[in-house]
Amino acid sequence: MKNFRNMVAVVIISMASNFAFSQVKPLDVELTNYQYPYKVYFYNFKSQNNDLKMAYMDVKPKAANGKTILLLHGKNFNGAYWEKTAKDLSDKGFRVIIPDQIGFGKSSKPQNYQFSFSQLADNTKAVLDKLKIDKAIVLGHSMGGMIATRFTLSYPEKVQKLILENPIGLEDYKTFAAYQTIDQAYQSELKNTAETYKNYQLKFYYDNKWKDEYQPWLDLIAGWTLHLDYPKVAWDAALTSDMIYNQPVCYEFKNIKTPTLLIIGTRDRTAIGKDRAPKELQPKMGQYQELGKKTQQQIEGSKLVEIENVGHLPHIEVYDQFWAALYGFIK
Repeated sequence: MKNFRNMVAVVIISMASNFAFSQVKPLDVELTNYQYPYKVYFYNFKSQNNDLKMAYMDVKPKAANGKTILLLHGKNFNGAYWEKTAKDLSDKGFRVIIPDQIGFGKSSKPQNYQFSFSQLADNTKAVLDKLKIDKAIVLGHSMGGMIATRFTLSYPEKVQKLILENPIGLEDYKTFAAYQTIDQAYQSELKNTAETYKNYQLKFYYDNKWKDEYQPWLDLIAGWTLHLDYPKVAWDAALTSDMIYNQPVCYEFKNIKTPTLLIIGTRDRTAIGKDRAPKELQPKMGQYQELGKKTQQQIEGSKLVEIENVGHLPHIEVYDQFWAALYGFIK
């Protein structure tokens, strides 16, 4: 009888899970059928012989304090997940610029493009130049932290302050994990589903505790996997994975002279290529409770705020603690 009840429980859980995933809507390559929280603008330009458009939101303050903040998204995200952060910043008088990087969100997905952090930083600078923004506070999360680092190193005169929220790239993944070709990465990306994405996020982002407020950010990437356009998205995802693996920024933190804040959820264990590393090295990767301190020591005069028992997404998982650290640094 006990075994029967267990079987029934498994079936019910499986049905509930399949129902949840069935609610995910197919999304096209540029998310034209998904509405962002703020008006979306496009910067049209030519790069590497591609005609591209870079989407961005420009959230105006209610009562301007004269400061602009640039929010840079992570690899498995786009600008939409900054919705609450942007609202609160706008309420405090900040102008908020939120781009979707080329290859992400509503921006172009070029299939013949050499992705580099320098190129993405240059694209981002072009948006600021178009908007006649001479200086900004720069906040980067996850992969956005690597872009923010490269942006700050390349254009220090444009960065008033730098905030890195659980950035990846605090270690050199090449020293742990074996190389995979872009073709191999592409085949791996093609296997993604709503379920595999959720399992990954549960493991690295949320410590196996799912909340309703996490669902929108899962749906955005899961929806792509249900659309005929997905191979285009998957190809750019493979190219950007290669960029992350082959273009470490961790050796250059010592060159940052801009006032810097690190916001680190110490439970985070995100690391590119962990599944390709030797078993004995995997537990040593993505140790954010150590990497945050190490990075803070490398950036002269920087400040570290550690948020205990929090994963890769402080601004989603524990927004109030994230906001207190952010606003305390920029107000």
